[in-house]
Amino acid sequence: MCGIFGITLDSETNLGALLRRALERLEYRGYDSAGIAVVAPSGVLVKKDAGKVAEVAQRLGFDHVKGATGIAHTRWATHGRPTQTNAHPHVDCTETIAVVHNGIIENYEELKSELIAKGHKFRSETDTEIFAHLMEEYERMGLSPWEAFKRALSRIRGAYALAVVDSKEPDKVFFARNLSPLIVGVGDRFNLVASDVPTVLDHTNRVIPLRDGEYGFITSRVIHVEYDGVPVRVEERVQTIPWSADQAMRGGYPHFMLKEIHEQPEAIASTIAGLEPRRLAEIAEMLLSAHKIYVVGAGTSYYAGLVFQLGLVSYKLAAVPIIASEYGTYEGLFDKGDTAIAISQSGETIDTIRAVRALRERGVRVVAVTNVVSSTLARESDLVLYTRAGPEIGVAATKTFTTQVTLLSALHMAIGRALGVDVSPQEAALKRLPEVARKTLELNEGTAKEVAEKMAANQSAYYLSRGVGMPVALEGALKMKEIAYIHAEAYPAGESKHGPIALVENKFPVVFVFSDPSLKEKLLNNVAEMAARDATIIGVIPRGDDVAKKLKYAFEAPHLDPMLNAATFVIPLQLLAYYTAIKLGRDPDKPRNLAKTVTVE
Repeated sequence: MCGIFGITLDSETNLGALLRRALERLEYRGYDSAGIAVVAPSGVLVKKDAGKVAEVAQRLGFDHVKGATGIAHTRWATHGRPTQTNAHPHVDCTETIAVVHNGIIENYEELKSELIAKGHKFRSETDTEIFAHLMEEYERMGLSPWEAFKRALSRIRGAYALAVVDSKEPDKVFFARNLSPLIVGVGDRFNLVASDVPTVLDHTNRVIPLRDGEYGFITSRVIHVEYDGVPVRVEERVQTIPWSADQAMRGGYPHFMLKEIHEQPEAIASTIAGLEPRRLAEIAEMLLSAHKIYVVGAGTSYYAGLVFQLGLVSYKLAAVPIIASEYGTYEGLFDKGDTAIAISQSGETIDTIRAVRALRERGVRVVAVTNVVSSTLARESDLVLYTRAGPEIGVAATKTFTTQVTLLSALHMAIGRALGVDVSPQEAALKRLPEVARKTLELNEGTAKEVAEKMAANQSAYYLSRGVGMPVALEGALKMKEIAYIHAEAYPAGESKHGPIALVENKFPVVFVFSDPSLKEKLLNNVAEMAARDATIIGVIPRGDDVAKKLKYAFEAPHLDPMLNAATFVIPLQLLAYYTAIKLGRDPDKPRNLAKTVTVE
C-alpha cells in the first residue's frame, strides 16, 4: 500500500532531489504523507509531513538536502492517521536509525509494550516505529547494526518491505521482504532498493526481484542478500527490464490513466505476440482433466476472470469464480485433482496470494495470470501465463483488464482446440483485436466527453448486461466508482426488475452493454423498461447496429466475438469514467482511499 525507496552512492550528491523524484514515481502507491531520511555526520536527517509529495517536498526543502545514502517513503495509512508524526521515516530514541516500511507488523503491540518497559519513547501511532527501537535495543546490547537488523527482523511477524539506514554504518541500506514487493536496482557505483520497477528505471534497467523471507544490505558497490542465514547468489538473479523510462511516464497525456487507456492496442498486441501455444495447450489439458476448476482474483482481475468463467460454459465446462478475499468460504471444496486460475496484475495482491497458498496446501494445481515476471504469484504457482501490458501507473486498472481478457480468451481457444472445436474464426478475430481496440478509441472519445457532461450531474447510475457482457458492466461501474466517486452499480439486466428499478426516475443514467448479439432482444426489453421510466439510456453496441435508435447515447465498437468483445467494449466505459472524473475535478490517477497494489488484508 505504501512506496519505499533507498539508495546509496559512492559520493555525496544532491540526494534530496533524487529521493523526491523517486517519491513522485511511487506516489500512486499512497499519498497520505511523504518523507525522506538522509545519513548525516551527526545522525539521520529526517524530513516528513502529511500531504502529497510535491507540496511536502517544497515546504520542507527536500531538494536542498545533500548526502550519499538515504531512504524515502510515500504512505497509504494503515496503522495511525495520516499526520506528520505518523509519516515515515521513523527513528529510534537516539535518532541514528531510520526505517521505512510497506505492510503491517502483526505483533507490533506486543513488541511496543516490551520496548516501552525497557525505557523506549515512541512518537507515533504506527506499527513501523517499533522496528527502529528494536534495532536500537539490540545495538545497546553490543550488536553491530547488521546483526541488530537481523535480530529485529526475527522478532516481527506480518507483511513487510523494509529499508533501514543507520548512521553507525553510513554507507549501507538494510532491507527485507515478506509478502510486500521489493526489488534491488543494480547500478554503477550505486545500488538501490524500491517497491517497483518504474521507480528504478530512472537509474538502471537491471534489477533483482527479492523473494519472501530474503533480507540483506546494499552499499554503492556491494549487494548482499541472505535467506535463513545463508547467502544468496544474487548475480544469477539479475534481470534486464525491457521497459524504457518513457514508458513509465505520462508521455504527454494529462494523466497516466488516459495514457494507459490509449496504450491498450499496443498492450493487447504485445500480449498476443507473447502467447506460447505449447503452454496454452498444456494448461488447456490440465483444465480439461481437472475435477473442479476455480477462477480466483480481486477487483478488475476478478471481473476478467468472470469473462473466462462464463466463456467456459460454451464448452459445457463449469468453473467456480472466487473473490480472492473470500477464499476461506470455499476451502472445504479444494482438493487434489482440482485446478485454479489465479489472476493478479502485479502478482503481489495479498488476498490472491493467500488464496493461492490455501489452494496449493490442499493439492490444487495453480496457473497464474500476471503481468510481472518473478512476482510472488508467478513464483508460487505451478504454471504462469504472462500478460504483456507494460507498467501501469494509474491506480484504476485499464490495461490490466484488456490484456487479461486477451490472454484468457486465447486460453479459451486452446481449450476449444483440445476438444476438437473449430476455433479458427476466434483466432482470426484475436489477430484483429489490437486494431479493433484502436478503432474503438477513435470512435468513442468524443462521445465519452459528451456523455460525461451528463453523467457528472448524477449521483448514481446503473450498468446492465447479460451473459459475457456482465463482467464488462461490472468493470465499467467499478471505474465510475473508483475515479468519479459516482455510485454506479452493475446488475444482470433481468435482475434489475427485482428491486433496483425502484430507483430509476427521470434522467437516471442506465448503461447497457450489448457485447453478445445473441442476447440483443432480451436486453432491448430491459431498455424499454428503463425508457418507460424516463431513464437516460446509454449503450455500448456493435458498430452499425440499429439498436442505436433505442438509445439516447451510443458508444460503438466493431464486433468480433462475445469474449473478445469484452476487451474492447470496456474501452468506452473507461473513457466515460475518466472524462466524468475530469468534469468533476477529480484526480483519476490518485483516487481517494485506494492504492495500486493491495499488499495487506
